[in-house]
Amino acid sequence: MHPKFWKGSAATIAFAACTSLAYGQQLSGDVLRIGVLTDISGVYADISGRGAVEAVRMAVEDYGGKMFGKPIEVVYADHLNKPDVGAARAREWFDRDGVDMITDLANSAVALAVADLAKEKRRHIIVNNPSNMGLTNDRCSPYTVHYTYDAYSLANGTGRAVVEQPDGDTWFFLTVDFAFGIGLEEQVASVVRNANGKVMGSARHPLGTTDFSSYILQAQTSKAKIVGLASTGQDTINAIKAAHEFGLTPNQKLAALLLWINDVHALGLDIAKGLLLTNAWYWDMNEGSREFARRYYERVGSMPNMAHAGDYSSTMHYLKAVEAAGTDEPDAVSTKLREMPINDFFAQNGKIREDGRMVHDMYLWEVKSPEESKEPWDYFKLVKTIPGDEAFAPLSASTCYLVKK
Repeated sequence: MHPKFWKGSAATIAFAACTSLAYGQQLSGDVLRIGVLTDISGVYADISGRGAVEAVRMAVEDYGGKMFGKPIEVVYADHLNKPDVGAARAREWFDRDGVDMITDLANSAVALAVADLAKEKRRHIIVNNPSNMGLTNDRCSPYTVHYTYDAYSLANGTGRAVVEQPDGDTWFFLTVDFAFGIGLEEQVASVVRNANGKVMGSARHPLGTTDFSSYILQAQTSKAKIVGLASTGQDTINAIKAAHEFGLTPNQKLAALLLWINDVHALGLDIAKGLLLTNAWYWDMNEGSREFARRYYERVGSMPNMAHAGDYSSTMHYLKAVEAAGTDEPDAVSTKLREMPINDFFAQNGKIREDGRMVHDMYLWEVKSPEESKEPWDYFKLVKTIPGDEAFAPLSASTCYLVKK
């Protein structure tokens, strides 16, 4: 996206803000407040953390910093990967601090807890980092949007691509033992079985474990051709390193079910080369993504991943929905969120369904070899584009009470 676009948009927004007061457009408390609830200090800090905060701040700045002539504020907190901590902070934000929308929500267990609270309090959350599909099924509400990716889209990308290969029909899973990992394992296992493959077993490890020796031994003993890593962040990095250290990879292939560009950067191309991964976005996709990534890099010192891009895009979409509604009243904003298409550097022709799932294209990537990489952070090459209607579970399969059948 060209900088001139933002200047033009800012001028339009400023004009709208000046004229809106005449039409009675109002904000509760005379401020629009966005909370970034994320992992600042734990295993997901690199893939979420302060980068998520900066991405949201960028969106607010690019929007113009004001809504109807009143300030837009960004606050943030560390949920410590504990659902009770996350829910308590969200309750404080909603009840005491006047936060209108909470975003990022790295960690599926935290996101599910806050989704329940959002429904109770009639406040919005936009989930960009977790994958658990309960957010658009039994835990759905008019106030929860699941934006960047989910377990189904990962399983339908990496899982399907691997199981369709001649040597991809038997699987063993190394799974992080909480809602995210278990949900991801279930989705991929279903894909494997539906393709007439076989699941040989799984080993579940605690979040943040550093000793994978016993889990790697179980994977080796299973004789499965594919070892699926149902984890993310530092857990995935540690598992891949351990697999190389204990000699698993010459005989069995790794399938990283949620791999981030930050993980590849930490591992290095010598170790990560050839890995397949499904992501919603990559910084070098187009000129718009490159422009955003360069600005983000100047602020953070690393390239953004798909969740950071989703944090920016979804914040901008929320702000546009408030503007279109003429108010921050939650039900009016929910309607506009679902009515308005999403067309930006993150997604083209994106749409938010009644169950809260944002539908957009997903992409299967392969990690480049060191010889193929031409510059720093030049890590991915496109293997396949997965259209949005194929990437995500059909609406007919949703158990969300908002879906009419």
